Amino acid sequence: MIRISFPVEKMVKGVFLVRLNRFLAKVSVGFKEALAHVPNSGRMLELLVPGAKVWLIEKKAAGRKTSYELAMVNYENSLVAIDSRLSNAIVRRALEMKYLHRLSGYGEIKPEYTYGASRFDFFLPGKPPCLIEVKSVTLVERGRARFPDAPTERGRKHLLELIAARENEFRCIIIFVVQRRDAQHFSPNDATDPEFGRALRLALKSGVEAYAYKCAVDPKGMTLLGEIPVVV
Repeated sequence: MIRISFPVEKMVKGVFLVRLNRFLAKVSVGFKEALAHVPNSGRMLELLVPGAKVWLIEKKAAGRKTSYELAMVNYENSLVAIDSRLSNAIVRRALEMKYLHRLSGYGEIKPEYTYGASRFDFFLPGKPPCLIEVKSVTLVERGRARFPDAPTERGRKHLLELIAARENEFRCIIIFVVQRRDAQHFSPNDATDPEFGRALRLALKSGVEAYAYKCAVDPKGMTLLGEIPVVV
């Protein structure tokens, strides 16, 4: 089982009030208002609504502007992990544990690898060398996970760089990690960012591999449940 744990000793319940900007929100904890860091640049309009029950990690330290970090939101009686960094963490754990059978032949894992004009989440030296980009997904509509939930020039740039790397005989992979358990398949969010969808389809035709995984989220951590189909 591939699982990452939360710092449960610092976890508190709260109520979401309003998002002040991409990375800052106002929450209520114990009937007192406080500021919370939002570790995700996505819109999450269906999740971050006034009155939503949230889980927060206490981050009280000298020099911090916020006392908490938004970790999870309760959506339709199920928890959704908000922190986009969790996707990288759980993929790295899966690579280390040889859980991803398509990549079990690789040994060394190099994170934050620069290739061309982009920095990719992982590079696996080998034959062929492999570039991996990970995307965090929080949006699910009627069982279909979708990315992005806001236009992403950076995401499209990553895909174009992967296409160029394929031409240089790299193996290239994009992994979509759905940080909730109710997804049955994954598709690009063409309604929000048609350019990303076009770039993903072009990448697949160029030999870039795309995989999607869903996760179970609970107050103590996030568990990789398994692969779901990518439908483009």
